[in-house]
Amino acid sequence: MNIILIEKQEIQGARVLLVDRRAKHLVKVLLVQPGDTVRIGIIDGPKGCGKVVALAARFPFQVELEVEFAADMPEKPPIDLLLALPRPIMLRRIFSQAAALGVGTIFITNAQRVEKSFWSATLLNEEEYRPHLLQGLEQAVDTRVPEVSVYDRFKPFIEDVLPGRMEGYSHLLIAHPNSPNTLKTVITEKPGRILLAVGPEGGWIDYEIDRFSECGFTAFSMGERILKVDTAVVALHGRLSERRESFS
Repeated sequence: MNIILIEKQEIQGARVLLVDRRAKHLVKVLLVQPGDTVRIGIIDGPKGCGKVVALAARFPFQVELEVEFAADMPEKPPIDLLLALPRPIMLRRIFSQAAALGVGTIFITNAQRVEKSFWSATLLNEEEYRPHLLQGLEQAVDTRVPEVSVYDRFKPFIEDVLPGRMEGYSHLLIAHPNSPNTLKTVITEKPGRILLAVGPEGGWIDYEIDRFSECGFTAFSMGERILKVDTAVVALHGRLSERRESFS
């Protein structure tokens, strides 16, 4: 936990009283003492610092902070994800990793090779996935929570929803191992916002690739190796970030 995230409504005046896992982390891991300062941030708001003014060092742990914040909040990350629903154990990791790496929006949709049982996972409920997003932000010292949108039918999503959400992207990319293109051939100038589509473990079927192509997506490959979805998301994000930085 490299930043303490708080909800705006927790602030009373210029102070925050922590009584949960955040207080325990400050006391047991960071070993804070009165007068110490720690990084804090308002969820979906600015970052700042908190000065420890009082604490209870034994269970039940409590830490009271005097807080102040910068005027600006972090910019929205320039990369968004479009995922065919992976198995829940992978999705849990992806939520945390994507938030840590920096993703603005995560679209989740169906695909031919997505198992129907995945759609019954409780992880698709906001109260279940939000803690994993926050854990990623705590790791990366960020406050902007990725937006998550879930669509359980591929055709309505690709025909009715996606066209209305594509404005503002400079590149629409779909990862596909059989493509002859590489990132160097599909990103030839400094990109703006990027929407990256990543398929299920079995890959997108030809029909799905064709529909994405009709929407303006360009397929590319990272090479011959077939990666698990959670590994692919991290690797692809890293490659895209590196490609963006090459134009700086």
